[in-house]
Amino acid sequence: MGVWHDVIGQFGYFVIFAFLSLGLVGVPIPIPDEVLLTYLGYITSLGEMSFTLTFIAAVLGSICGITFSYFLGVKLGEPFIEKYGHKLFIKKRTVKRTKRLFDKYGSLLLIFSYFIPGIRHVAAYISGITRYSLKQFLLFATAGAMMWVIVFLSIGNRLGTNWNIIAHLFRKYSLSIFAIIILIVIICITIYRYRKQSMS
Repeated sequence: MGVWHDVIGQFGYFVIFAFLSLGLVGVPIPIPDEVLLTYLGYITSLGEMSFTLTFIAAVLGSICGITFSYFLGVKLGEPFIEKYGHKLFIKKRTVKRTKRLFDKYGSLLLIFSYFIPGIRHVAAYISGITRYSLKQFLLFATAGAMMWVIVFLSIGNRLGTNWNIIAHLFRKYSLSIFAIIILIVIICITIYRYRKQSMS
């Protein structure tokens, strides 16, 4: 990671913004998003970068990238993905799986899709294609970006030199983790509604 350390040291927060913007659009970058974020967290633990400014740059980059993907979906539609998706490393089966998840979980997918490599930017395309409310999209996509960034930055910051272990495990088991998170959210919503009905 020595090269990346030099690049980040030279260009600072701009390169964080740029790489995450590109990554969320689907443009392949040499380092996976989760690995980059955990590494950035590690750098903040060394005191070489501000945790707060790193968080802001990463969130803004993520929102910029995923919003651009949304507008691509609005303007170009599904035929664009079918024709050029492979150039952005978007597989047809990924699109179909994302559609199923979007139909099933709706807004929740926009929040938690960040944690699923290959799904997050496709979810934005699908949102645009289906003309999902821009206001709602920005609300949930921003919430998801903030959660995603803070999780991986914090992991890298806390683990120090062992930052890469969790990044690897998270990428390997991301779908299982997503399913667990969704289950927890559903349980919490069910309990909340039950208590609200009991009190009324």
